[in-house]
Amino acid sequence: MENDDVNHLKRHLSVANVLSCLALFMAVSGVAYAATLGKNAVKTKNIANGAVTTPKLRNGAVNAAKIANGAVLGSKIANGAVGSAKIANGAVRSSALGGQVVTTVKLKNGGVTEEKLANSAVGTDKLTANAVATGKIQDGAVTSAKLSSSFLAQLVKNLSYETKTSTLTDSSSPKEATVECPSGKVAIGGGAKVIGGTTVALTDSGPTPPNGEGKRIGWSAAGAEMVADGGNWSVDVYVVCAEL
Repeated sequence: MENDDVNHLKRHLSVANVLSCLALFMAVSGVAYAATLGKNAVKTKNIANGAVTTPKLRNGAVNAAKIANGAVLGSKIANGAVGSAKIANGAVRSSALGGQVVTTVKLKNGGVTEEKLANSAVGTDKLTANAVATGKIQDGAVTSAKLSSSFLAQLVKNLSYETKTSTLTDSSSPKEATVECPSGKVAIGGGAKVIGGTTVALTDSGPTPPNGEGKRIGWSAAGAEMVADGGNWSVDVYVVCAEL
């Protein structure tokens, strides 16, 4: 009986049958082995270099927490991959920008507002010729402190007008009068005229001689009768004063 069983087995045994049985055995063994792997059983050392390809990664599997600091270099980022929606507000600091990175064409119209400018950021070297027109200057903004000393010295300040009449108002001749500026001012102009008389003319009109500081601080004038007519007359003199 046993010999009949052996002979029967031999009649049905072939190379194909043997290979099929071996394949089935290995497949079943592999599934059983895989099923016995516990959590975290596959270590980094068990993964061959290059074995984990892009198709092996689940969508969203690589998040920010999985990326080491400095791991994402510029060479790893595709052109146009980082759009404005990917950048957090305030994420791009000035220290992260290279020289000449933000050019004029990179700024949208109206992008640079007053609040974006640091104090004293716009110096005179940033202004083109004739950039500051009259309409750009606030009323009262140009004070004496804003003017150069040489230009300020040429300006006339705190004008005043002083007059005086000769003391004699009779027909005597000649007559003269001198008027002085208030303290702290100098004469920048003046003149005189004759009041009354028909044959009287001015014989002198001009600033007074310089004082001890070399400044002319008054105006003098004189008049006389050309022909005596007995009429009363006087000389009025005036001076224009200013601080310099």
